[in-house]
Amino acid sequence: MTQTADPSSGSETVYADMWFDPACPWAWITSRWLLEVERVRPVRVRWHVMSLSVLNEGRDLPEDYRKSLDGAWAAVRVCVAAEQRLGPEVLGSLYTALGTRFHNGAEPRTADTIRAALADAGLPEDLAEAAEGTGYDEALRASHAEAMKLVGEDVGTPVVRVEDVAFFGPVVTPVPRGEEAGKLWDGVRLVAGTDGFFELKRTRTRNPVFD
Repeated sequence: MTQTADPSSGSETVYADMWFDPACPWAWITSRWLLEVERVRPVRVRWHVMSLSVLNEGRDLPEDYRKSLDGAWAAVRVCVAAEQRLGPEVLGSLYTALGTRFHNGAEPRTADTIRAALADAGLPEDLAEAAEGTGYDEALRASHAEAMKLVGEDVGTPVVRVEDVAFFGPVVTPVPRGEEAGKLWDGVRLVAGTDGFFELKRTRTRNPVFD
């Protein structure tokens, strides 16, 4: 993570990086938290794509989860296609459009939903054609590998990089809002800045809450 002077606020703007798979509900909540953080702290988020389908290749998984992963290729391929054609700055709006439909709207991860999300984000709908091919898979795997290089192979999405330290999470529900989002960010920065800090974890006792 890098910092730069923000002359309008008199403080430094922090650039945080998040790697996401649009299919992951927990990553979606984390991403909405980071957008809340942008409102209350001098933070700007840079978005990157990773893939649960790539992460779980070759693993022995329950059949229902395997089918879910097989259906998750389409959205990440379209995200990478949009990034390659139009630049990384479009990823935030496209992720918001996809996630709103997938998670808040509980819409199926179909080609029609992806095309509708592209329209929501003001992006060319022909990007949806990338969903069915492998033409962007090399770039997708490279972006995914960048995240895994930072955190290791035994985690999933989201991956967030703070203070040049990357980690899996935070995993939280529902989305912290306003100053509560800011306080969580402050805590994340604190532990990320602690030499040798690796993990805090407890068993999840509730499902993702989308609000």
